[in-house]
Amino acid sequence: MDAYKTLIAWQMAHLIASVVLDLIGRHWTYRNRSILDQLARAVLSIEANIVEGYALGTDGYRLRHYRIAFGSAAEAEVLLGHIREKRILPAEPIDEIIPALHRAQRSLRGLITKYSHIPRPTSHSPKTTSK
Repeated sequence: MDAYKTLIAWQMAHLIASVVLDLIGRHWTYRNRSILDQLARAVLSIEANIVEGYALGTDGYRLRHYRIAFGSAAEAEVLLGHIREKRILPAEPIDEIIPALHRAQRSLRGLITKYSHIPRPTSHSPKTTSK
């Protein structure tokens, strides 16, 4: 059941989560808890949604969860930018994480494109009969 580990998106997401959670663990402060907790949720969401989409097995569910993972990756990138700018975490590890984050985003974009052939549900107006 761990075939998802072959996905580049998952490999990068796993690396990012591991590095970020370690950094947060070493540099967590009460003062910065909100942004660091949000970053932890975002990076875990990337990995978790890739796995969940893969595990659910249908194209529609995969597409939905890969899109969520992509959004979480974008969120993590913005948070890392603020964290770096405010010097909440050391710049060097953040600078090393960003290329992996971009690689995960590119891979997710490819997966989203692959599964985007799924027609979206359309809302239908109630049928009326004419006299």
